[in-house]
Parts: sequence; C-alpha cells; structure tokens
Amino acid sequence: MYTTSSFELYLLFALPGLLLGLWAQYSLRSTFARYAQVPTATGVTGQQAAELLIRDLGLQIGVQGTPGMLTDFYDPGGKTINLSQSSVQGSVASVAVVAHELGHAVQDAQNYTPMRLRGAIVPAVQTGAWVGPLMFIGGLAFNNESLAFVGLIAFSLGALFALVTLPVEFDASRRALVMLQQYNVLEPAELPAAQRVLRAAALTYVAAALQSLGTVLYYATMLVGRRSDD
Repeated sequence: MYTTSSFELYLLFALPGLLLGLWAQYSLRSTFARYAQVPTATGVTGQQAAELLIRDLGLQIGVQGTPGMLTDFYDPGGKTINLSQSSVQGSVASVAVVAHELGHAVQDAQNYTPMRLRGAIVPAVQTGAWVGPLMFIGGLAFNNESLAFVGLIAFSLGALFALVTLPVEFDASRRALVMLQQYNVLEPAELPAAQRVLRAAALTYVAAALQSLGTVLYYATMLVGRRSDD
C-alpha cells in the first residue's frame, strides 16, 4: 500500500505558500519599479510627504533613514518611521509606501487593538521560533509526545503572529489611501496607482501567513502520523 513520504507531505503543505511568496515578491518589486518611474503631479517626494503628513496629522514622531530598498518600517518603541532609499524619492510609489508607514504611526497613536496584540506576542514568538522546532524534533527523537506537542504550540505562535499581522497591514494601507486623498498629497488620478503598490505589498503578508500555516500543518501531520504508528 502506498504511503505519503515526509518530503511529499512537506511539498503538499509548503509549496502553495512558497509559490505565492515568490509571486508576491515579484509582483511587489515589479509594481513598485513601475510606479517609481511615475513622478508625483505636485512634485512632492516621499520625504516631504512624510513631513507634511506628520504635521497635518499632529503626530509626535521622527523620520530617519534605513539602508536598503523597500525596507521601510515604523518603530513604535522609538516613535520613528524609517524610510529606505527607495521611499524618499518623488514618485507615486515612494509616497504610497511612506503613507503606509504613517498608517502604522496612526494605529500606534490610536492604540489600534490588532497592533497592540501583535506587539504583545512578539517576545513569545521570538522564543518559540527557535525553541519550538528543537522541542518538537527532540520529542519525536525521544518518543516524547508531550514535548513534541509543546514544541508545536510554541512554533505555532509564529503563524499566529502572521495572521494578526494581516489586519494590521491591511488597515495601514486603508489609512494610507485616505490620508493621501484627504490631505491632497496625491492627485485623484494618482490614487489607483498608489493602491496597486499597496495591494502588491499586502500580498507578501498573505504569502507569509500561508507559509507559516503550511509549516504548522506539516508538523502537526507528522505528530499525528507518529501517534498512529504507535
């Protein structure tokens, strides 16, 4: 009787997320590159957009640079948005990315619940990311089902983090489009292009969540399979 191998199971659970991840990265880079060539109608740069929106929104945060391309992030601890080299330029794509990071700053200022939840589980996720797999593998190796199960739970926190991240990122993009329109940073005709950039970025988080869930399901299937063999 044919039985599915561990490698085949891994492909079954991991391949969809991997393929979506590759497509998402390609889509983000190609979409950003396309609209990075489209200058804003007002001539505003990403750096200037950050300064204008921070002032108009009344945010008490700083702006600083960070190395790389598309490595932008908001630091809730330091109350700063960190803009990469690709996001300080005067393009529709750059301004869209800057507005997204400011969306996170507004979430922080308003104590947005999913963002608070994500921040609260970060220490547990960081610990579980390296302890969980060790406990799981050790549990299987020493035939200790309880240890393997605890390892699976610890590792699963990463999938929980990826899922909680989705509403945080989607909401930041929604806020970005609203503020770009409300404060006339972009012309109405430029907003669809900004939305395409933000949608492409959001797809990368969907792919990350799918990859995390696939890995957890693979580990869970291994554990159930071991129990069935006993």
